[in-house]
Amino acid sequence: MSSEPPFARLLRAYLGVNLVLRIACGLAVGVALALVAPAWSAVGILGDLFVGALKAIAPVLVALLVTSSIASGRTKPDRRFGRVILLYLGGTFLAALVAVAGSFMFPQTLDLPAAAAAAAPCQLSDVIRNLMASIAVNPVEAVATANYLGVLFWSVLFGIALRRTTDGQVRAGLAVAAEVTSAVVRGIINCAPFGIMGLVFTAVSQNGPSVFRTYGSLVALLVSCMAIVALVTNPLLVFLATRRNPYPLVFTCLRRSGVTAFFTRSSAANIPVNMALCEDLGLDEDFYSVSVPLGATINMSGAAVTITIMALAAAHTLGVRPDAVSAMMLSVLATFAACGASGVAGGSLLLIPLACSLFGISNEAAMQVVGVGFVIGVVQDSFETMLNSSGDVLFAAAAEYRPTKRA
Repeated sequence: MSSEPPFARLLRAYLGVNLVLRIACGLAVGVALALVAPAWSAVGILGDLFVGALKAIAPVLVALLVTSSIASGRTKPDRRFGRVILLYLGGTFLAALVAVAGSFMFPQTLDLPAAAAAAAPCQLSDVIRNLMASIAVNPVEAVATANYLGVLFWSVLFGIALRRTTDGQVRAGLAVAAEVTSAVVRGIINCAPFGIMGLVFTAVSQNGPSVFRTYGSLVALLVSCMAIVALVTNPLLVFLATRRNPYPLVFTCLRRSGVTAFFTRSSAANIPVNMALCEDLGLDEDFYSVSVPLGATINMSGAAVTITIMALAAAHTLGVRPDAVSAMMLSVLATFAACGASGVAGGSLLLIPLACSLFGISNEAAMQVVGVGFVIGVVQDSFETMLNSSGDVLFAAAAEYRPTKRA
């Protein structure tokens, strides 16, 4: 007879089940509870705890991994970093082009509500200025606010300083701290089924299908364009980079990263999930510890789709007919503007007025379009984050994999 405590046996059995299967079970239970007992709002607390834990641990994990890696001399600039940045920006630009084509084929018009009360950048220079300002911030504040540009900047500086001025004991201590934090992250990710159950319960019980009745055509266009990016243009880029069949990797990223991102609706919160996936894929930790948080900042294909489609919908609503030149300019603008979208839920919506300004649309009218964005946000932002976050791992892996030689 086993002397193992019942809880330990139960935990071992739970961890022995495939994580994706556990998440699927949590999703099904969440939907069932939302339909049967929508008043049980306490179930949603599990989702809040899960997302909160991911958001809290992610900047600490990034700071320790990057600082430890550089301090120990393992991370060196190489071609992988150049490749992954090109893939991030190229994927975002192609996503904007897909959105332009979709909007021209199926033009959308909006029933604009009252203007949303929020501040939004009106010029691309504002976005660039905000990005630069977010780098040179207090390092403690950067970690506390999950400002990943600031976290990466200070982690690199501290890593270089420690590499030059300290002995091996400090570097070993950093490595242990990074490993302990990674273990904590793995523990949080193993709680994902309960978190997903809470998140899907909240989404289904509070929103239901009402968003499709009012803006069904707009939502369908957004989701269709994001699906094309996820299943056509992103795989094409991966194939060009690796010269191998991209779809096994694409579907792995969508299944392992995209599912949690869909419900957390935050690229920043999904960073620990993506790092765990990179580890399972056998990628170089010194590379993905930098490229994944960088991707959560600049790999914004979903945001580019949202910004482009919403701006063109505003133009069509107000009688503006964009030509091919302005559409191309919009694609370029959306690419760089999307890089300024914060890695939190709804981060891309406040950049819609910037794109609308290209067509001479007033800020007041543009903020009304932002209001529509918040109405459909429960669907739009979920698919957007799913595309963004799964692409972070997809392109990081593509940048590391060497192209296969042709016979």
